[in-house]
Amino acid sequence: MSSGRLIAVVGASGVGKDSVMLGIAKAAPDLIRVRRTITRSADPDGEDHNSVTPEAFDAAVRRGAFCIHWAAHEHRYGIPISTVGEVLNGKQCLVNFSRGALFLAEKSFPSVIVLNITANPTTLARRLSQRGRENEHEIIARLERKPSAIPKGLLVLNISNDGALNETISNVLKVLKPTLVI
Repeated sequence: MSSGRLIAVVGASGVGKDSVMLGIAKAAPDLIRVRRTITRSADPDGEDHNSVTPEAFDAAVRRGAFCIHWAAHEHRYGIPISTVGEVLNGKQCLVNFSRGALFLAEKSFPSVIVLNITANPTTLARRLSQRGRENEHEIIARLERKPSAIPKGLLVLNISNDGALNETISNVLKVLKPTLVI
């Protein structure tokens, strides 16, 4: 049986998922960092993703380009179909995910680990403000939104990202080590 698995990284906007994922990928080069397709313009300070129009996204869905796709925050997100093959071939794939789509991951992949990254509301508000994508009212709305529940039965690893990034990455690698082949 394959030792491959999907590592689904979830957390509130502004929690630092992309920074943590980049640090994990640098520390564990055998991991595959999955590049999502998103109907959002590319941002040099944001997630490295394939930016497409809604029409191009719809066409990609029709031709089966995604193993999983969902809509959130006025955008659509897709995980490339090649990710399934990577996992089935024993690779460990790290992907920025949505809590609301985790039930799809559970159905699409033989093994899923959920890396739930958290931060306190003050940290989140500061990071969202620095990011500059939302105005003050949108930031407040994001902070007040209750996150979707993580489906029962999935292996969930909880990590706080309130401190220094290198400390968070070190903590992630410690909790992932028993489950990873690195």
